[in-house]
Formats: sequence, structure tokens, C-alpha cells
Amino acid sequence: MSRVVRLVSPQVQEDEESVQARPLNGEHLRMAEALLYAASEPVDEKALATSLPEGADVPRLLAELQRLYEGRGVTLVRVAEKWQFRTAPDLAFLLRKEKPEQKRLSRAAIETLAIIAYHQPVTRAEIEDIRGVMLSKGTVDALMEVGWVRIRGRKRTPGRPVTYGTTDAFLIQFGLESVSHLPGTDELKAAGFLEAVPPSGFDVPNPSDQLGPDEDPYEGEEGDDLATGGPDLT
Repeated sequence: MSRVVRLVSPQVQEDEESVQARPLNGEHLRMAEALLYAASEPVDEKALATSLPEGADVPRLLAELQRLYEGRGVTLVRVAEKWQFRTAPDLAFLLRKEKPEQKRLSRAAIETLAIIAYHQPVTRAEIEDIRGVMLSKGTVDALMEVGWVRIRGRKRTPGRPVTYGTTDAFLIQFGLESVSHLPGTDELKAAGFLEAVPPSGFDVPNPSDQLGPDEDPYEGEEGDDLATGGPDLT
């Protein structure tokens, strides 16, 4: 059986050894470090070589950076034949954070929020009267869970129904100084929410975050009359 023998000339071997023995260019090392640090995606060696000065020894630069960052908070790792700085695996817990779950409001909830914002203080029966349909039990619950609606008082009418209003979180979310800064007729027309000529007798309500003359402050009572739980089917 024949064997293929690879012959390496002494000159080639000496050249390879001299390259390995040659000290790394410190400026090239800093540049490679900066390029990898600023990259939002892993970088391959070809892309690094293109960005670095001609003659830069990319493999040795990467090996040296990997050695320098070994055991530190950030390490240089090779992923999918590319290179990237990443947080050390044992420190990943430090960067873990909880993100609030984004919930989409139903159309009924958005309409109810608008009614509460413009007509506050407003009761459940009044909301239903304005919308023209019954209010699903979960609609107000969803708005209160988001933190945009609160129970603000009780009306001095038979049954003493609770009244609803908006919260500071609502004002912050929509960039309002107070409920009196809600968009008026002109702003609603400009945004396309109202016709150029509104129906006769139409007027934008003047909401207030102060207790009404027929409203008592809410004292945090517990009871079935405050329960609105249930799925929003509207």
C-alpha cells in the first residue's frame, strides 16, 4: 500500500514559527476588540479582516482576546462560525428581568375607557346608557387591572352605585396634565374622530377628577356590588 508523505520545506516551517513568535500588534488587538464589542450580531473572521488594517493576524487576535476575557464577566465565544462577546453563562441571572405582559384591550374596553374618561364620575348604568348595550362584567375589570380606571366614589341615588374615574397612570400613559386636558371638539375633529359638522346638540363633556355634588368618596367597601368579574364577551 502506497503512502502519501507531505513534505514541508524547512523555510516554510521557519516562517510559520516566526509568525507565531512575532508579538501581536497591540493596536490591532484594540481595534478587533472594539469591532466585536460594537457589533449587534456575531462577526466572522472575514468581516474582521476587512475592517482591520492589512496584515492583521485575525486568528491570533481572536485567540488572544478569548484568552484575555476568559473567566471575566463578558467572554468571547464562537457561535455559528462567528465571534461575539456574551455575558458569562454563570452571571446570566443578573440580567434576567421580568417584563410586563402586554394585553390588548377589546373594542368594548376602549369604548368604556373613553366614556369613563369623558363622563367621570360615571356609574355602570350610565356607561351602558351611553354605549347603548349592556356592559360585560370583565370590561371594567380589564381597565382596572391595567391601572387606568378606579372606583372613585358612590352616587347619592337609590342603591348608591359606585362611580368610576381615571387614574394618574391613565394621565401618564396618554401624556395628559389632568382630565381637563383631554382632547376637545377641535382636536377630535382634526384627528378624524368627529365629523366636520357634529350632530345638533352634540357637546364634548367636561370631566372632573373632583367629587361631584351628588357623589360621596369611596371608602373601600367590600361586597358583591363591587364585583365585576367575568369574561368580556362584548
